[in-house]
Amino acid sequence: MVQLGRDLFFDTDLSRNRTMACATCHAPEFAFTDPRTTNVGRAVSLGDDGVSIGARNTPTITYAAAAPAFGTRADHVHAGGMFMDGRAADLAEQAGGPPLNPIEMAMPDKTSIVERLKEKPDYVRRFRAVFGDTVFASDDAALAAMTKAIASFEATPEISPFDSRYDRYLRGEYVMTAQEELGRVLFFSRQFTNCNLCHQVKAGGAEGETFTNYTFHNIGTPANPDLATGGGPDLGLAANPLIEDKAAAAGRFKVPSLRNVAVTGPYMHNGVFKDLRTVILFYNKYNTKAERRQIDPETGRPWAPPEVADNLARVELETGPALDDRRIEALIAFLRTLTDRRFEPLLDNPPAR
Repeated sequence: MVQLGRDLFFDTDLSRNRTMACATCHAPEFAFTDPRTTNVGRAVSLGDDGVSIGARNTPTITYAAAAPAFGTRADHVHAGGMFMDGRAADLAEQAGGPPLNPIEMAMPDKTSIVERLKEKPDYVRRFRAVFGDTVFASDDAALAAMTKAIASFEATPEISPFDSRYDRYLRGEYVMTAQEELGRVLFFSRQFTNCNLCHQVKAGGAEGETFTNYTFHNIGTPANPDLATGGGPDLGLAANPLIEDKAAAAGRFKVPSLRNVAVTGPYMHNGVFKDLRTVILFYNKYNTKAERRQIDPETGRPWAPPEVADNLARVELETGPALDDRRIEALIAFLRTLTDRRFEPLLDNPPAR
C-alpha cells in the first residue's frame, strides 16, 4: 500500500491537464513545499491550468500524520484536522481534496479520476491486490482506496523522520551551540516567551514533539496585498462546515508545526511574510511599545492591520516580555535545529521566496 501511495503521490496523470501531482506542490527536495514561483512569488501555488493560483500558502506535509482528527476538546476548544481550517478529518480525506479542486488538480469528478487510474493496467492489478477484487465496483470505493494509499505513504518515517538536530540532541547525539541552547530555553519558558503556549504538545518538548497543539487562533496576520481578495477576507476556521458559531471562528487558523519551519517559508496562511525573523518580530510587536518594533522590516512601513480584526488571541499573543535582538536571533537558531537531516542543506541555500 505504501509503495502504491508513493507512486500515486508522484503521478501527474491524476490532474486534468496531466501536469500536476501531489508532489508538485509538496516537492520532497524542498521539504515537501512548493518551490515554484508565480506572479505573486511563492505565497501560493499555481494550478494545473498554469493560470489559476490558490488562496492559501501550501504547507509542508512533514509530520502532518501526527495531527488528531478534528474535534472539540473538553475545554470547548477546537483542535485537529487537516487543512488550515481543519475541514478534513485525516490524511486520506485531505488527499481527496486537491484532485477535485477546480484551481488545483481540477479533475471534473470522481469518475474522471477513477478512469485515469484504470488507464494503467499496473494500477488496476495493484489496487486489486491491496484492496480486493471489488475495489473498482464503484467510484467511491476506488477513490477511497486511492486516498488511503496516499495517506499510508504520507504517514511513513520518510515524511516524518524525527532526525533533526533537535531530535539528535534529545538522544544525546548532538550538542547545541550556546545560541541554540539559549533559544531552546527561551522557547520552552513561559517566563520569557509565548512560543510554547501553542507550539508544544509534549511536556518539555520530549521526543516526538511536533511543535503544535493543533488548536486554532487568530494572531492578527495581515492580508497579503499580492493576493486577489474579491471574495473578502479569509475566515479560516469559519469555513469548516462542522463549525456552527461562524462569528467566533472567523480568522482562526490551525497552529502549524514548526518542524522544518526554517526551510518552508514564506509564512502564515497567506504567505505574507518571507523571512522567519519577520515572523518572530510580528509576534514581538504585541509585547513592546518600542517604535522600531512597530515596523514591518519587509515593507519598511508599520505592520498592516489584521485581515480579520475580531477574535484576536490576546491572551496568547500578549504573554511574555519583549524580546531583544539577541533573544530573537537565539530563537531563530533554535528553530533551525528543527530541520530534518535531509533538508539541512536548504538552511544555507533556500529557494527564492
